[in-house]
Amino acid sequence: MAHTDKTPFAANAQRLSLAQWCLAGAILLAVTSGLPLAWQRIEPLPGLTDNRIPFRLGNDYWMFDRYAREDVGANATLLLGDSVIWGHYVSREQTLSAHLNRIAGAGDFANLGVDGIHPAALAGLLDCYGQRIAGQRVVLQCNLLWMSSPQHDLTSGKEFAFNHSTLVPQFWPRINCYREPLSARLSNVVNRNSRFLSWAKHLQIAYLGGSDWATWTLDHPYDNPLGQLTLSLPSPDERPTPAPTLKPWTEQGIRPANFRWVDFSKSYQWESFQRAVQLLRERDNSLFVVVGPFNEHMIQPESLKLYRSRKETVARWLDEQHVPFVIADVLPSETYADASHPLDDGYRIWAERLMSDSVFRRFSRRIYSGEQLQ
Repeated sequence: MAHTDKTPFAANAQRLSLAQWCLAGAILLAVTSGLPLAWQRIEPLPGLTDNRIPFRLGNDYWMFDRYAREDVGANATLLLGDSVIWGHYVSREQTLSAHLNRIAGAGDFANLGVDGIHPAALAGLLDCYGQRIAGQRVVLQCNLLWMSSPQHDLTSGKEFAFNHSTLVPQFWPRINCYREPLSARLSNVVNRNSRFLSWAKHLQIAYLGGSDWATWTLDHPYDNPLGQLTLSLPSPDERPTPAPTLKPWTEQGIRPANFRWVDFSKSYQWESFQRAVQLLRERDNSLFVVVGPFNEHMIQPESLKLYRSRKETVARWLDEQHVPFVIADVLPSETYADASHPLDDGYRIWAERLMSDSVFRRFSRRIYSGEQLQ
């Protein structure tokens, strides 16, 4: 007679009780929340003066959060912005923050710039990964390059790839040039709201060349993926890829351009910059905005008139919002590498001008050149 077993779920599965499900959930929660915290103790940050986020980790927003934590803990004045603040054409010792620190005689200023971070992405970065930036002194750069054409402004109707697209709003407001499928957009939203997934992405960017674990093992079938976790992060002085030409724009064959400045009343990047300002102020940060210094030598006359009117619009809005600011004077032509990036001498001159500005010095709340600032 054939044996029949009528016990439910008796083959290969184990039916968990409610208590067992709660225990499993608690273990999963402990692992997913504990591993990223433990990793911060295991993986050391470079203990360098005038540190900055390594270029290769520019899309590693978990690392941005770590750097923000370090700089906030040091009570530094945080410099936020794109590659102009990060220092695309210079070493970490030649950036704006480094020159400000040399003038101040102390490490008061911290470089939290991210290469290629336009205002729409910066607002998303602050919203999802910049919660630790609260109650701090923050210098925010306003680079009008991002409003210099419909494409830069993300208001062009034609699809194109742009930097840091995972940080922009995935569903609303709609960005016409952003055409990612629904699955990718949902994945971006989930990743932005999960510390564990952000940490897992960090491992992929820092140690696997950006590949996910499955793809990496297929490409390296005989290698141990855990052996890639060397705990050695890229150098902050690593050159961008491809390496930029360290020459003035006039020696690179670049000609003056006729920029197609976007009307600010319709500008998505200007609206995003305003949102970034609002986020920083809502978190009780003491905010100072630096507008420019854009390479006005590179702008054709008619376009230059529009650019200056845009600067006036920014100044009026900041004044209405009671945000202290400075409109940076244009630097000498030979100190620019392109439309908005200074070379080392440009950063030095920019820093000297900032430190000689009474409003900026009062904002920084430090003693410079023997003068007590109240």
